[in-house]
Amino acid sequence: MNYYDLQGRLAVSPLDLPFEKAPLGTPSLFLTKLASAAPVCFRATSPRQLTAETADVSWLDPRRMAPHPADLPPEALGAIQDGGLTAVNAAHPRWRDALAFTASRPGKKRVHLLAVGDVGGTLLTALKLLGGDAISAIGICDLHENTVARWTAEMGQIAWPWDYGALPEVEPVSAERLFDCDVFIFAATKAIPAVGSGVKDVRMAQFEANRPLVESFARQARAANFGGLFMVLSDPVDPLCQAAWLASNTAPDGTLDHRGLLSEQVQGFGLGVMTARAAYFAKGDPRFASFLTEGRSFGPHGQGLVIANSIEHYDDALSQELTELVETANLRIRDLGFKPYVAPAVSSGAMQLLLALRGDWHCSSLCLGGVWFGVKNRFTPQGVEWETLDLPDKLFERLCETEAALKRVKRGDF
Repeated sequence: MNYYDLQGRLAVSPLDLPFEKAPLGTPSLFLTKLASAAPVCFRATSPRQLTAETADVSWLDPRRMAPHPADLPPEALGAIQDGGLTAVNAAHPRWRDALAFTASRPGKKRVHLLAVGDVGGTLLTALKLLGGDAISAIGICDLHENTVARWTAEMGQIAWPWDYGALPEVEPVSAERLFDCDVFIFAATKAIPAVGSGVKDVRMAQFEANRPLVESFARQARAANFGGLFMVLSDPVDPLCQAAWLASNTAPDGTLDHRGLLSEQVQGFGLGVMTARAAYFAKGDPRFASFLTEGRSFGPHGQGLVIANSIEHYDDALSQELTELVETANLRIRDLGFKPYVAPAVSSGAMQLLLALRGDWHCSSLCLGGVWFGVKNRFTPQGVEWETLDLPDKLFERLCETEAALKRVKRGDF
């Protein structure tokens, strides 16, 4: 193993790199060649993550990963145990930028929201009311000037009496300044099937319409050298994340050059409402009550979702039933004659974003095995960290099936 001094940070690596050598010690960085379909920098929670050749759902249960080499230094193993080691894919051309993105940045964040329709307007209201501790200001942009003017005025007239600066200000932002912020929220949508249209999978029906939109703004993020969080809230959340990342990292000549958004910069916010819906059904049916204290949610916002009634006491049949209820809950709202956007905007959007900005555990999709996969994760000073668990075999099989289905998404079809 080689030890290097990287601007005052001790790094250890099996690679021979052109950096200043350093004496042995407890490292804060582990430089290696990671699978390209994994985050560029992340908090290592298992030594097996340091030498993985592929990235897939086994990363959620490191017991299922290939064993790590025996020559890993004890100092690195100790740093993992203490939660202080950042794994870095030194083969990525922007790994230094990834270190800057993962660094803990205290203070309130500036958020820019694209499109204030039904979802965006509800999200904006929730962020205004709940985000005073984490958000400094919210810039809004929409194709319709009157929409922006309306929401700017409405939000400007919401304040606590005698404490008029407690809530974040809302102001117009031009399309040219969309990426002058810490967080960009893509909530735009080109077409939503009408209530009563008979479309069963509304989310995937939106893919072809929304994909060119998110790709366009992802390329704009690349041009702006955007260094913040690119948040996708529009449906279908998970495939649109992948489309945004690919568009951003594609050079003008069509080659994938990895010079755009880092994979960990792109997160999809759709799993939060699925988790909340599972809790809703668990509160109403004692058979599902274990979810409230032992349950988890995984996968996409839609088809392929995996709800587990419990990790330690997993019941596959019960979990499949709960998953079906959650996956089709939006259809019940449509049956009533309404578009189901309020709970997603708040539970998936506002609540999860605020948790993310605070460095707390939240539900969102991140890059895993070349697809965006919903998991419990958080941002830490060492990088993004996802929850790892000892997963029951039946549950792990379901996750593998979902991963395979997400990889088959082509032009909006599973």
